Amino acid sequence: MKSQKWRGETIKQIFQQPVLYLGILVIGSTAGCESLGNREVQVQPSPTQPTANLQNNPNFVSEVVRDVGSAVVRIDATRTVEVPTAFSNPLIERFFGENPFPPEQKVQRGIGSGFIMSQDGRILTNAHVVEGADKVSVVLTDGRRFAGTVVGADPVTDVAVVDVEGTNLPTVKLANSDNIAVGQWAIAIGNPLGLNNTVTQGIISATGRSGSDIGVNDKRLDFLQTDTAINPGNSGGPLLNAQGEVVGVNTAIIGGAQGLGFAIPINTARRIAEELIKTGRVEHPYIGVRLIELTPEIQQEINQSNLGFKVAQERGVLIVQVAPNSPAARAGLRPGDVITQINSTEIQTADSVQDSIEATNLGKSLQITVNRNGSTQQLTLKPEQLPTPSK
Repeated sequence: MKSQKWRGETIKQIFQQPVLYLGILVIGSTAGCESLGNREVQVQPSPTQPTANLQNNPNFVSEVVRDVGSAVVRIDATRTVEVPTAFSNPLIERFFGENPFPPEQKVQRGIGSGFIMSQDGRILTNAHVVEGADKVSVVLTDGRRFAGTVVGADPVTDVAVVDVEGTNLPTVKLANSDNIAVGQWAIAIGNPLGLNNTVTQGIISATGRSGSDIGVNDKRLDFLQTDTAINPGNSGGPLLNAQGEVVGVNTAIIGGAQGLGFAIPINTARRIAEELIKTGRVEHPYIGVRLIELTPEIQQEINQSNLGFKVAQERGVLIVQVAPNSPAARAGLRPGDVITQINSTEIQTADSVQDSIEATNLGKSLQITVNRNGSTQQLTLKPEQLPTPSK
């Protein structure tokens, strides 16, 4: 269990709409150059609003597609899975031991998207596009197909890096996603529902959507929200601004909703990609608490519940659960504690707790100050690597 927050009218109303990642799965037979590993990618400043020329140019989307489309790729991934045979019978196994009819092996084929970051073939995509893949193929818009090697994948942020052997390949330019403003143009290019090289257009609808906001508490990052039409198969493809620079990596949609798509900001994706290239893994510090931001309504609900503790404050960041044998548990944190400081930083939101933890190196001590039943307690703990979730 990692640090999480709950939002909504009550602590029971955690976002329940299904969130769909966008890979298709079919069962069948700052300006200048910034390095990505030892490769170089173009990072461009991103204005917060379209320029006058773009506002007066009705064909700016076509020009973006012309300039960037060739650097967007289709990723075909295959994985072998075992499925029970038609003769499998739990009753036979119960009385006679091992099933004489072993599981059959079937090949699953998935389709996703990606984009080329360096001329010699470094590609950014989503981790769920290549997760568990036995074979990865990368197909360019001109029909060339390359065998792909997964350099690394981080399921916590859903970022992966794939390498192909190529030279002089078309590449994208990266924007600075910290400069994104709500209302900017947004253009998606990818392979939705297997329809290669599909282009859709919309705007950036919101920024800073946390995983808990959209119902993916296992993802430790904030998302861009867009009404640009994205669908299964768009996973890993670029979300672009009006200048044709990548601002995000298309990742998820909410099932049953329209105009609610989400992308990983490119600054985050680039940072994760760098770590994957250097070490093959990404550090995600973890302390093992679940958090809620208090309101008078939530305080009242907690005090009327059987959670085992009462809360005097109407505002603050409350620990509602502590994972067994976690750094938080070993340090003595308890449900009912209200976090007031981490090191010398005042804590106002659950996001600020997560940010403080993420900024701490593994094994380095954190000083956490809490209000416990009206008295101040200061505890010391050392974050550890986020445990791998059990399947």
